[in-house]
Amino acid sequence: MPFSSYISLVKSHSHLLCFGFLLSFSSSFGQTYFIGVFGPSIQTEFGLTHTMWGIIYLVSTLSSAIVLLWTGSLIDRFQLSSYTLIVSVSLIVACLVISLSSGVTSLIIAIFLLRQFGQALTPHIAATTMARNFETERGRALAIATMGSATGEAFLPFLAVVAISLVGWRWTYVSSAIFLGIVLVPLSLYLLSKVRGRLLYQDIDNQKYRITNRSIRSWTRSEVLRDTRFYLLVPGYLAPSIVTTALFLHHLTLADSKDWSYVWVTGNYIIYAISVVVTALVSGPLIDYFRAVRLMPLSLIPLIFALLLVALFDNHQIVIPYMMMLGVSAGLVHTAASAMWPELYGLKHLGAIKSLGVILMVFGSALGPVTLGALIDIGSSIETVCVLFAIYSSLSGILMYIAFRNLKNYRIS
Repeated sequence: MPFSSYISLVKSHSHLLCFGFLLSFSSSFGQTYFIGVFGPSIQTEFGLTHTMWGIIYLVSTLSSAIVLLWTGSLIDRFQLSSYTLIVSVSLIVACLVISLSSGVTSLIIAIFLLRQFGQALTPHIAATTMARNFETERGRALAIATMGSATGEAFLPFLAVVAISLVGWRWTYVSSAIFLGIVLVPLSLYLLSKVRGRLLYQDIDNQKYRITNRSIRSWTRSEVLRDTRFYLLVPGYLAPSIVTTALFLHHLTLADSKDWSYVWVTGNYIIYAISVVVTALVSGPLIDYFRAVRLMPLSLIPLIFALLLVALFDNHQIVIPYMMMLGVSAGLVHTAASAMWPELYGLKHLGAIKSLGVILMVFGSALGPVTLGALIDIGSSIETVCVLFAIYSSLSGILMYIAFRNLKNYRIS
């Protein structure tokens, strides 16, 4: 059975897989689904419209993406333990900075830090570590790491809503910093100390990843940027980030427009998380067998269904299948996207190439919220926005299919 392979994998590599899970989970504190529940409180305190809040998010996230071009590639040059320690401590600082924000400028800086060290670099560490240190089991290793993010999605937004109602949004982020200081830093370093001698991080110069009986050379980032397939797959690669980030940041706005309660919407994040986990666990072996490039275009289909559910129905029960479809899409994307890069472009420069992919997702996550917020502020209904997003996702899926259609005949020498 496919799931029995997970048991043997965990038994053989428990410390490394727990490290990936932990880093993915810790990224939650800088992810949109967590920051989004602070949105109404922050907007009220600082007097921000939906568009202004979206612009702050856009500026901070795009700034993070620009810096990530450099910080993401450093994982190819630094010892993993040192890199992880710097990122972890910086994420704790980011949580403290936002809790002390006193104006728009400091808010932009705080969101930038959360996006850089939470949304971008902690999952970058997790995914790159899994992709580099597993070959035939890469899909399953990435699936296990993805469960960390899904666990955060399931519980942290709901807990944050409760905490905000009890102690306010500032002390909720202070509590987050304390939690990270107690758990993330010591546990991540401990887990790495148990596997240091088995990591492939510093021994990949001559390594080649074998797949389907072909040797895939390692491309440089500049070579990737000259590859036509890269530009065909980018719109589809961006679609989940654009759409899901926009929806999660404005879920409470969506709740208001549909007359749904906040607790009902955030409480059903667990449906989303369960769907992510189940889909990731199922897709892991499929990636190992069929390859990630064959599954990536399929990730947009449930996303389109989720958008159409919101566009066509107002009943509050729609939240359940809506969250389920979003979760299925995210489960496929989280697992397949990270496995796609080494399949296409090799391992030696994976950190630099994957950071390019992360930059694209960060760009998408910046573009989505401000687009949705601006459309709402000019009078568009949430239903209209979802239809527009569905059209974009459909067209980008076609382009991605074209990019991968002739891949089996494309020889990477």
